[in-house]
Amino acid sequence: MQVTRKQERLVRQALDEWQQSGEISEQEHQQLRSTLHRIPFDWKRLSRYAFWIAMVCLIIAAGSIFSDSALVYYLIELFSVSEIMRVISPALIASALYFWGFKRQRKEIQWHYSTEFILFLGVMFTAIFLWQLGELLDTGSGHIAPLFLIGCAIYGSIGFISRSSLVWLFFLLMLGNWFGAETGYMSGWGAYWLGMNYPIRFVFFGAVLLAGCYFLQNVLVHRRLFTMTKIMGLTYLFIALWIMSIFGNYDPDTWYRTSSVNLLPWALLFGVASVICIYISLKTDDGMLRGFGLTFLGINLYTRFFEYFWDSLHSAIFFFILAVSLILIGRKAEKIWHTVENNTFTGKPSKNE
Repeated sequence: MQVTRKQERLVRQALDEWQQSGEISEQEHQQLRSTLHRIPFDWKRLSRYAFWIAMVCLIIAAGSIFSDSALVYYLIELFSVSEIMRVISPALIASALYFWGFKRQRKEIQWHYSTEFILFLGVMFTAIFLWQLGELLDTGSGHIAPLFLIGCAIYGSIGFISRSSLVWLFFLLMLGNWFGAETGYMSGWGAYWLGMNYPIRFVFFGAVLLAGCYFLQNVLVHRRLFTMTKIMGLTYLFIALWIMSIFGNYDPDTWYRTSSVNLLPWALLFGVASVICIYISLKTDDGMLRGFGLTFLGINLYTRFFEYFWDSLHSAIFFFILAVSLILIGRKAEKIWHTVENNTFTGKPSKNE
């Protein structure tokens, strides 16, 4: 069996523990160890990193081009001779790239990362198509949400059909842009929509996306899109909660006159959401939820320190109090853990069951 250095270490450790516990004999242990063959170099990981870096470089290159107005004008003039062709040309190129990616995906399954890169190029030309379509249909109304909705339809269908988490990521990003643009247009680009500012809107957006992710879990898992949807739902939710803990449901003019005490409920809500996420992760052994919960709980604590105690309390005292409280929580969790462990060996039900 071909394994990487890390996989070999884990497998050998598992085999040693099985032998010590009597699960396998010495002969079986040696036989299984002899089947491990370390890969001298992880070419798969190199391939993945190379294509990731290439994608980042292309995004930076595109940003550099769009920041140069003279170069953009030259490329547009070189690219086509009419406004209609400026829309049709990138659409045709994107379609050809998507078709090439689908064909390559069906016939050459082993070329995963290069196929993803081809689909990514299709994503970029789709973005150019949407940009030129917006330029062509612009009426001065500022209603750009329909363009994002078209992008959602394209990226969503391509990502779903191709089972590409990369294209699906752009669908989820476009979906967030559409929601923000549509609610902004409906509110007249004011601070509130249905009494909610942008952070609160995206708290609900992230929560709905996360709920939809679990509701459609079987479908998304089958299409290999569940993990990406879950990541983006948690990202939308927790980033919105963090911003809301700083600004509350206030517009920029009112926020400057708001005391920190009035923002405390939003900070507590942010903390409660992080703790709930950690609790669920401990019950379900979900590493992703645990990572998000711990990360944003730490961000919340640091934010509150700078907000409430930066001028009045020495940082050493603040973090000492925080450390003591975490030690107490850890000690309590340790007692519960040992109780459950002992009851497991003795067959007695724990108090928490």
